[in-house]
Amino acid sequence: MSYVSLLRSPYASRLLVGTLVGRLPSAMAAVAIPLTLRDAGAPYAFVGLAVGAFAIAAAVGGPLLGRLVDRVGQPLVLLSTAVLAGCGFVVIAAAPGRQDAVVIGAVLAGAATPPLEPCLRALWPDVVAAEELESAYALDSASQQLIFVGGPLIVAGCVFIASPVEALWAAALLGFGGVLVVVTAAPARAWRAPARQADWLGPLRSHGLVVLLVSLTGVGVAIGTLNVVVVAYAEEHRLPGGAPTLLSLNALGALVGGLAYGAVRRWPVPPARRTLLLTVGLAVGYGLLCLLPAPALMSCLMLVTGLFLAPVLTVSFVLVGELAPTGTVTEAFAWLVTLMTSGSALGSAVVGLILEHEGPAWAAACGVLGLSVSVLILLTGQSRLVADRSADTEASAVSTA
Repeated sequence: MSYVSLLRSPYASRLLVGTLVGRLPSAMAAVAIPLTLRDAGAPYAFVGLAVGAFAIAAAVGGPLLGRLVDRVGQPLVLLSTAVLAGCGFVVIAAAPGRQDAVVIGAVLAGAATPPLEPCLRALWPDVVAAEELESAYALDSASQQLIFVGGPLIVAGCVFIASPVEALWAAALLGFGGVLVVVTAAPARAWRAPARQADWLGPLRSHGLVVLLVSLTGVGVAIGTLNVVVVAYAEEHRLPGGAPTLLSLNALGALVGGLAYGAVRRWPVPPARRTLLLTVGLAVGYGLLCLLPAPALMSCLMLVTGLFLAPVLTVSFVLVGELAPTGTVTEAFAWLVTLMTSGSALGSAVVGLILEHEGPAWAAACGVLGLSVSVLILLTGQSRLVADRSADTEASAVSTA
């Protein structure tokens, strides 16, 4: 089945497009909030505080909302969070000069970010045939790049036409619109998580899943490292478009890599070993970036590095679906988002400090270090990255008895 045929599957294109639109506010917020606050005269220190509050709130809220979805279904949680997150953006837009209001709005918008990403991945097994599931995950991971390109472009358009405040209003409307497209689709309305064992650990009681999630934190560190390193590189080298051009090339590489990976019907290597090999490839790419070559070669390396990112995420989605204990799949995918986001924030923060005292090459090495740790974790934890449903079976037997 080609990607065109996959998208023609009932509800596949609708759910994918709705999810992409509904997730645009997260990419927009990283640009719209700073621009709005600076336009209102806020100091950079407070701008950083507000953006950090949004990111931390989103990281904390994700798994909690994922657990709620596993218990009560998708429509109620998605609609409620879309309204609350929209209110958070509106609060910032209405009072950008009031620091207390801005922090409250940022926390609300972040914590109530609709869990569209984990919800879609929980829906894919019900939307496509089992043999096409990995292709669906590949299309999902590759299409994410459109969010990180489209979000800032929408903000730029709002600023050009009116002001940064309008971008926040647009974020609120797009978030609610995307959620509405998803929750009115039959698969989202019908989806229910299987009965789960009462356990506060939820999906984290799976040792294999913990190994995978911790390893993905290192991938997040590499992404956060890259976001800052390209800015420093662009300041020292002349290239059209500067840092955004390099990041766009990286996103293009990820898009191509994800689609190419998903086009392969059968892989001779099992998912656990595949994750390890692809992460090694990603680490090699980041190692080459430490050379910081001339812009033409650097642009090529950005493409090559991106090629491995979406495949790593795709096979990770497959493993999350296999390793998550019964009834916890949405929360498991939410943990993936949270740990990668946290790793990205950590990478950006550490690289910022290194750039203050060392050169960009040392800063770029942070990405290699993060991925090296990921490879080590995956290498030592290979035996755990195999689904074991015995605990679920026992729990089911106990509850039946």
